[in-house]
Amino acid sequence: MMIGKLQETPSQTAGPYVHIGTAPQSIGRPPLTGQPGPRAEAEGERIIIEGTVFDGAGAPLRDAMLEIWQADSAGRVGAEGLFARCLADFDTGRYRFETVRPGPHREGQPAHVALLIFARGINLHLHTRIHFPEERERVAADPDLRRLEPEARETLIATQEAAGHYRFDVHLQGANETVFFDI
Repeated sequence: MMIGKLQETPSQTAGPYVHIGTAPQSIGRPPLTGQPGPRAEAEGERIIIEGTVFDGAGAPLRDAMLEIWQADSAGRVGAEGLFARCLADFDTGRYRFETVRPGPHREGQPAHVALLIFARGINLHLHTRIHFPEERERVAADPDLRRLEPEARETLIATQEAAGHYRFDVHLQGANETVFFDI
């Protein structure tokens, strides 16, 4: 019996099959749809987070599925936490979430939104965080995030485009690679 590194099987990777469920023309059915944002009764300041997922060559990843998990505006997680899922636009690779500004769920921790990315060629979904520019000082002081170089921490901070409107691009590889967490 030969023992060595086994190759991954199709069931062990998100791709190349992600596009089957996300493409508009997929198997004669509408594209997968998810929850567009938090429950209507979720209280707090409404915000928009949008961006593009880029592959290692800098091209938009058109068949990514993204999820956000976050505390509510009072910092509560669990049953009170918020979840949403969306697909990247198949033509442009852009995504958009309408949610509420999260509160920090631990004293002194910067408020953030957990972002998961599922896409072709990614064996396990990727975990990252979206922090807000208003929280930059707390991000720099966070004991876990202080282990990152300042340039790496910057990849976790969204850009404010207007009041309540943030842009967060994800770069899977390359010079602007987003920090991903091994959870």
